[in-house]
Amino acid sequence: MASISPSSDEEQWRQKLAAMTDAVAALKLPPTSDVSDLDEYDDSDDSDGYYSSASGGGAQDIWDFISDDELEELGLAPSDVGNYGRGGSGGAAGSSSSYTPAWLSTKCLAMASRSSQVAAPIPPDVLQVQIMDVLQSSRPEEELQSQLTDLVGFDDLDFVIELLSHRDEIVSAAMAEDEAPAASLDGPSVGGSRLLTKAQREEQLRQKDFEHKTAVLNAASAKEAEYPHVYKAYHAGNSLSVTGKRYALPTGSTVREKEKYTEYYIPAGSKGKLGPGQSLVKIADLDGLCRGTFKGYTALNRMQSLVYPVAYKTSENMLICAPTGAGKTDAAMLTILHTIGQYALPNPVDDATVNDFAVDGEDFKIVYVAPMKALAAEITEKLGKRLAWLGIQVREYTGDMHLTKSEIVRTQIIVTTPEKWDVVTRRGVGDTELVQKVRLLIIDEVHMLHDERGAVLESLVARTERQVESTQSLIRIVGLSATLPNYIDVADFLKVNRYAGLFYFDASFRPVPLQQHFIGVKGKAGSKEGKENLDIVAFEKARDMLEQGHQIMVFVHSRRDTLATAKMLHEKATDEMCLDLFDPSNHPRYEAAVASMKTSKARELRDLLPKGLGIHHAGMSRSDRNLMERLFGEGVLKVLCCTATLAWGVNLPAAAVIIKGTQVYSAQDGKFIDLGILDVLQIFGRAGRPQFEDTGIGMICTSHNKLTHYLTAVTEQLPIESRFSAKLVDNLNAEIALGTVTSIPEAVQWIGYSYLFVRMRRNPMAYGIDWAEFAQDPMLVQRRRQLAVQAARTLQQSQMIIYNETTDELRSKDVGRIASQFYILHSSIQIFNSMMRQHATEADVLQMIAKSSEFDNISSRDSENKELSKLKDTGTVCDVGATIDSPQAKTNILLQSYISKVQPDDFALGNDLNYVAQQAARICRALFMIALNRRWGHQCLVLLSLSKSIERRVWPFEHPLAQFDLPRPVMAQLDEKGTVASIESLRDMEPGEIGSLVRNHGAGNKIARILNNFPTLTVEAEIAPLNRDVLRIKLYLYPDFRWNDQTHGTSESYYIWVENSETSEIYHHEYFVLSRRKLHDDHEMNFTIPLSDPLPDQIYVRAVSDRWLGAETVTPVSFQHLIRPDTESVYTDLLNLQPLSIKALKNPVLEDIYAQRFQYFNPMQTQIFHTLYHTPANVLLGSPTGSGKTVAAELAMWWAFRERPGSKVVYIAPMKALVRERIKDWGGRLAGPAGLKMVELTGDNTPDTRTIQDADIIITTPEKWDGISRSWQTRNYVRKVSLVIIDEIHLLAGDRGPILEIIVSRMNYIAASTKVPVRLLGMSTACANATDLANWLGVKQSQGALFNFRHSVRPVPLELYIDGFPDMRGFCPLMQAMNRPSFLAIKNHSPDKPVIVFVPSRRQTRLTAKDLVNFCGMEDNPRRFLHMEEDDLQANLARVKDDALREAISFGIGLHHAGLVESDRQLSEELFLHNKIQILVATSTLAWGVNLPAHLVIVKGTQFFDAKIEGYKDMDLTDVLQMLGRAGRPQFDNSGVARIFTQDAKKDFYKHFLHTGFPVESSLHTVLDNHLCAEVSAETIVSKQDALDYLTWTFFFRRLHKNPSYYGLDILPEEQQENGSMTAQHLANEFMVDMVDKALNDLATSKCVEVYPNGDVDPTPLGKIMSYYYLSHKTIRHLVRHAKARASFLDVLSWMCHATEYDELPVRHNEDLVNTELSANLTFPGTSFGLPMWDPHVKSFLLLQAHMSRITLPITDYVGDQTSVLDQAIRIMQASIDVLAELNHLSSCLEMITLLQCIKSAAWPTDPPVTILPGVDGEAAEVYGKSKGASMTLLQTVSAMTEAQKKQLSKSLQVPASRVNQFNRAVSLLPNVQVSVSPVTSSSVTINLKRLNALVDREGRMYAPKFPKSQTEGFFAVVGDLARDEVYAIKRVGWSSGPNRGGGGGRGGRGGRNDRGGRGGGRGGGRGGAQASGSGASGSSQPTARAVVQLPESVAQSGKVDVFIVSDGYVGLEYRVLSVEVPKAPVVDGIDKKGE
Repeated sequence: MASISPSSDEEQWRQKLAAMTDAVAALKLPPTSDVSDLDEYDDSDDSDGYYSSASGGGAQDIWDFISDDELEELGLAPSDVGNYGRGGSGGAAGSSSSYTPAWLSTKCLAMASRSSQVAAPIPPDVLQVQIMDVLQSSRPEEELQSQLTDLVGFDDLDFVIELLSHRDEIVSAAMAEDEAPAASLDGPSVGGSRLLTKAQREEQLRQKDFEHKTAVLNAASAKEAEYPHVYKAYHAGNSLSVTGKRYALPTGSTVREKEKYTEYYIPAGSKGKLGPGQSLVKIADLDGLCRGTFKGYTALNRMQSLVYPVAYKTSENMLICAPTGAGKTDAAMLTILHTIGQYALPNPVDDATVNDFAVDGEDFKIVYVAPMKALAAEITEKLGKRLAWLGIQVREYTGDMHLTKSEIVRTQIIVTTPEKWDVVTRRGVGDTELVQKVRLLIIDEVHMLHDERGAVLESLVARTERQVESTQSLIRIVGLSATLPNYIDVADFLKVNRYAGLFYFDASFRPVPLQQHFIGVKGKAGSKEGKENLDIVAFEKARDMLEQGHQIMVFVHSRRDTLATAKMLHEKATDEMCLDLFDPSNHPRYEAAVASMKTSKARELRDLLPKGLGIHHAGMSRSDRNLMERLFGEGVLKVLCCTATLAWGVNLPAAAVIIKGTQVYSAQDGKFIDLGILDVLQIFGRAGRPQFEDTGIGMICTSHNKLTHYLTAVTEQLPIESRFSAKLVDNLNAEIALGTVTSIPEAVQWIGYSYLFVRMRRNPMAYGIDWAEFAQDPMLVQRRRQLAVQAARTLQQSQMIIYNETTDELRSKDVGRIASQFYILHSSIQIFNSMMRQHATEADVLQMIAKSSEFDNISSRDSENKELSKLKDTGTVCDVGATIDSPQAKTNILLQSYISKVQPDDFALGNDLNYVAQQAARICRALFMIALNRRWGHQCLVLLSLSKSIERRVWPFEHPLAQFDLPRPVMAQLDEKGTVASIESLRDMEPGEIGSLVRNHGAGNKIARILNNFPTLTVEAEIAPLNRDVLRIKLYLYPDFRWNDQTHGTSESYYIWVENSETSEIYHHEYFVLSRRKLHDDHEMNFTIPLSDPLPDQIYVRAVSDRWLGAETVTPVSFQHLIRPDTESVYTDLLNLQPLSIKALKNPVLEDIYAQRFQYFNPMQTQIFHTLYHTPANVLLGSPTGSGKTVAAELAMWWAFRERPGSKVVYIAPMKALVRERIKDWGGRLAGPAGLKMVELTGDNTPDTRTIQDADIIITTPEKWDGISRSWQTRNYVRKVSLVIIDEIHLLAGDRGPILEIIVSRMNYIAASTKVPVRLLGMSTACANATDLANWLGVKQSQGALFNFRHSVRPVPLELYIDGFPDMRGFCPLMQAMNRPSFLAIKNHSPDKPVIVFVPSRRQTRLTAKDLVNFCGMEDNPRRFLHMEEDDLQANLARVKDDALREAISFGIGLHHAGLVESDRQLSEELFLHNKIQILVATSTLAWGVNLPAHLVIVKGTQFFDAKIEGYKDMDLTDVLQMLGRAGRPQFDNSGVARIFTQDAKKDFYKHFLHTGFPVESSLHTVLDNHLCAEVSAETIVSKQDALDYLTWTFFFRRLHKNPSYYGLDILPEEQQENGSMTAQHLANEFMVDMVDKALNDLATSKCVEVYPNGDVDPTPLGKIMSYYYLSHKTIRHLVRHAKARASFLDVLSWMCHATEYDELPVRHNEDLVNTELSANLTFPGTSFGLPMWDPHVKSFLLLQAHMSRITLPITDYVGDQTSVLDQAIRIMQASIDVLAELNHLSSCLEMITLLQCIKSAAWPTDPPVTILPGVDGEAAEVYGKSKGASMTLLQTVSAMTEAQKKQLSKSLQVPASRVNQFNRAVSLLPNVQVSVSPVTSSSVTINLKRLNALVDREGRMYAPKFPKSQTEGFFAVVGDLARDEVYAIKRVGWSSGPNRGGGGGRGGRGGRNDRGGRGGGRGGGRGGAQASGSGASGSSQPTARAVVQLPESVAQSGKVDVFIVSDGYVGLEYRVLSVEVPKAPVVDGIDKKGE
């Protein structure tokens, strides 16, 4: 070997050392903190680590080999070896100096980190001290060996040997360290933060060890923190180990060994006394709320007095641990009263003397969670009685007691079980009404946490705490529990402040101290010996107690055992000769007891009474149980043998209780299990009666092997652990389905709320976490993550969720949601996934259910085989499959027996049977939902029938009437008769026939009654194909039964589904609820289904009852006549052209206009530029919203003004909002520069003829233009139109489509008649059948004028996502389920760009915003959506009127809907536009009216409430497209995002049509009658043939041939083929002839046209009125039918309100209630109308009255509604006036004019007319009228007054000074008119009007401040005969020349209506206003007017007429000229000659 020089060694060593030093430094190891004892461990999040990890458990430390001298030689000072992280401190095992305390410390650390298997490991420092103690003691080695082995465990025997063999070294090293002088070094002893040299380290260890030695053992570390409300008699001190285990039983305990048993006796504690300074709280000192509730109490007990200040005076969360019987329920009552007090008026806290309270029960709910149904019932009764005086409703809500929705709403306190409450809160949104109003959650018996059911409590509390954090609402949680050792953990879990709400009361607070006997009986449990010994011991103990004079309860664990035990006690007493102990006969109440006993039917009870024994169990009748309780309470019975239900459900104490045996049969586990500790504590709680004994005695007799279990558990030595991890997977699924956990980090956070988390940190070892892991991750984030990931993977394998491992995202799938809703275990779902088949039979399903995990615990026992075989023979119908002894077979047999109503004899089997039935019903429902989800029609039917079978206990093949109480023989007859006796056949029979069929005549009537109530539905279906692949189906549902409340309750529900007749695949399904209230309404369903080749011959529509077997109907729908239209979509490709410069316009003016905005046209505009700007071709332009169509329209306009100067352009937009937007935009941009005049023509704005004639561009709505162009012959400006631009022409398919169709057809017709072409430009979104649309518009494709661009041709590309949501029962829950996904979508797609969320209703804007605000609250930055400074925000908030908006804006969210006042809407728009708020929640009106683009658009729900069908209806696709058009901002974004949230069922529909475009169909055929009438009145149509020709101009005509099935034209597909197209043509013509006939006949019925046999058609005057006023013929029909002479004001008002025009008035949800309230405050109640309160006509009736009464409306929505009612009203009333005149009723006609005046003036006809003037009070006016005479209050009197008189008048009417000016101005507006009638000839009367005071207003407007639109002053001139109540003529008179302005919207001057008989002709002339002379409206002049009225010939004979001049707007303003003489007509040569 070559020798190596020392220097090279040294060199290498230095290099290595340097490398090591660097490496250690690079690790950046954190300094470790001091090792602290676990008991000190604080839960705060900053506790980083407790134990330094044993880095290198026994690793040797390099510094151990190097002395300080050597360091110096190396040139390293000891201090250089500074803070290099931690060093292990171990030495070489062999070296003598290595066994130092440091070595021992390392070893202990290593062991601690390994010992994670140990349930409760000892911390390393404690272990070290204990080992040293053992080693230093002077015991012999054997003892030391066993002690060390106990400490260390058997796995480390080597370590024990090592310790013993080096014992002396270890001890002396420790001593040496103690003696050495303490060096002044800092740093901990174990793995310090610095590397120390050996000398330093030894020095330090010595010092530490000395500190250990001299310290008192564990005094500081084990001492618990002192909490103010922990009341313990003593501190456990050292009788407790670190884990909380006791080493010793309480002092005074003894153990006795007997031959047959071992007995532990634990003496009773002393009874507690009040502490110093404590006193009981006197009830008299409390406030009224407590006094009223604690009636009969003098004071609270000691425990309650201590909790009172916190329970009643604060809202702290609380945990109250107290022994059973200490009065916890009353302590809970204090917290309940605290909550009630917050909603009580007056507030009890403010005034303690008040005794009467009104509680607002609507706003809060209190939930009391009790562990068992029996307890829930007891609590319900207790609380209900005590709180009844406050009107508080307490109801039980458990598996047995279901509550309806309305009951839940009316209940304030709900007592429920953990499982039930879990189910309720799991639904997330189903019972939100309930969940969100909870203010207090009381959890009784919280110590259930370590029971099987503990996991449910954990998920409940976690869910509640998260709800508190998310909604920022306060839900107080109060936990009540028995005494438990680790109460601090439970308090932390309940989020209780340890220093405020944590209360712990030890056993001294028991009302009666308890002495306990634990008796372990020898012999194996369940063996013969064991049972005999148990009997002997039970008897012995009972005898002992009786000898001491105590009453005893003996608790056994099955009902049968109660009687057996009683008999056993009697037999043994007989044998032992001690019957006298039991004998009750000398009890004073004995005779009375014997008498009461006679009422009992139970023989055994009567037999037991004389023996002094009683029994009690839940199987007895209620009366017997009460009797037993009473007799035991009175002391007649000495011994009561009972089951545990008595301990839970009834408060009946006894001096002593004996628990006989601890084996309880559990059906859930399918075996005998140990009696739960909770039950033992509860039973022991019944021992001792406070009024008689000073101690209670509790005995438990168990088998010897279980003795220690009960001993340790009951003497509270085990901390309770969490059972959550076992149920983690299913609970996580519930949270994911609920939407509260959407990712793994959220799941980690969720686990952090559980008790599991608290315990994992407190006791990591028990949960498999070693100290090293715990030290590195004290918050256990990784461990929680691991749990969450494992659970998520399991769920994904079960196909219950989608888990994306890369993004950590968790999304629920339908199966997961179903499992959560029905509480199905994930393991069962895995079984179903593998076993479910599409065509499974009942037998298969039963076998599958039997295999599900819910029944895993059911085991088959040999003892039951005999009875199971019997059940198999008698009770099963389907094959069981497996052998009888398998658990699955047992489950299956039991389930089938249950349905067959066969009851087993065996007690355990009976329990199993009930358990199986309960679970199976739920599982079967879940399977049905899964099958429905998979769209398996056949399987759905099987499963739904089976579900109902289990619920009803009737097999599907049995007769459906088996569900009703019918005698057996009758049922046998029905089953025998088979189909003869089917429900259908029976329904056709008479009761007598049925009677003879079943051979029981009495039953005939009963069966007939049942059949009447049997809830079947009849379904009719209509189909209409939308295109080749989509079919629309309309179902009409008719209930086919009589409602009976006992049978049907308040509603019946059905599943309706449509399935393929061959494959039974379900295309669509819906859940339909038929409520009693709407039984007789029309029930319609509208939906679409996909069609795919090959088509089935037919489809089935099934309606299956959800509750009743046999109540199902199938309606086949044949596809024989179905013709699928070809989907011929022609799309234009966007060419790759050079963008065109604006120079191409070659017009400097136009170039300037566009240069403001852009220099180049966009690609789409470039492509269409030439066609629009240079050719006259008609164009159809289809392109997406936001692609620049407006510019296209402008190009066509420039063409019109260039090529046809002087002509007009009409722009038709479908909505007023769009018209306004256009006016605003063009008015600013084009009108000025291009010198154009524009006019707006809408319902709100009707300018006069001259303005219209002067305008170049008319911007209008379809209705308005239709109304105007109807009289195109007389209106020359209509004939001057050269271009009509129709925007959104795809709305042809909507409600207003027919009007567009008529306009286009009419413009084409006008062009053809006048030979002047009218150019049409149609603009729409891309549509699927553009060719048809183009052909109809006359677009020549040869000219390339059809442009149909795809949806993708958007200036900003759009990412579109469609999200499906499961169908929820109810609209609001569905909406709410969408809120969280909306929030996540915003965070995901548009965290800082603007977002618009479209919602279906105004209410939803508020609710959605509120939820979004709540979600913000959980973010780090709650105001993340707000982008403005605080001052700016405050300034804006000051402007807001609406509260909801104010709250939302402060979080950066705006609201926008029509119900907001204008200023609020504008503020929202403005803040959103300037990006100060990021989110806008809006209704669809925003999509149409305001151009506010956003980066992300969320369409939240695609349905809206439609009052007409009283249900939810799908939005038009066009609305959805319009909303999507708002996504993407051309100037900022490269792409926009849109998300559509809709129901799963609608998802495919949107997927299909949003991409292909929706085919546009016509709806003209539905309203053909009104449009035909208009054309007949205009005389465009004079015969039926004309009408048919007219139809050929329409779009309807084109589509009828293309898609006949849609319009209901039945043609066989082969007939439509080319060869047979003549037949098709012929059929189509016949179809149209029928349509025209039907329409004309309808019009003739309404007296609007006259049809002659030869086919000619003439208009009638009524028809002309209808067409002129643009009304429906049905309005005219109603009026004609109901009109009568001398109608009252109520009559004319109700005629008017019945107008068809009001059908469309929106009635929103619950508005019927608002209407009822409104109706109560009005003159005529809504009921006087004969229609239900939710009818739109009733609403209009009420709104008009509210307008006349001038009352404020209850909700903002009504303001808009009232305006639209008033809009229509004027038109309807003016038409009615004309109709009544036509019908010749003078008085009714004048009454209708009065109504018109009242509506315009907003006053009642009975009010003094002066009240319309400002500042005039009604009462003052009446007083004035009475004193001066009524005529003085008339307006004509006032207008004729002098200035002085007017001044005096304002004083007399008490007009306030501030309003005198307004009053004077109003009075100056009133007309003072002089009327004269002359000349009068035999054929006409001339009426002259002169206004004696000048017109103040230039426009001639009248004073009508309350009417939304300004009205012009006008008059009616009526000529008639008052006496005969006849009208001769009626005419309008106005001041201005030109058109009449007095009437409602826009009548121009029309010529006479050809003289068709007297009145018609007489009136016809003057509809447009009389000729007015004088100088019109100039300031000082006095305008005049003159009307010449033609008289019918008959008048001249009578010789007299009456003339009325009535104002059309001022109440009561009329002038009468009565009895005007009419000269007779001159007679010449016998011929009547007309006069002038």
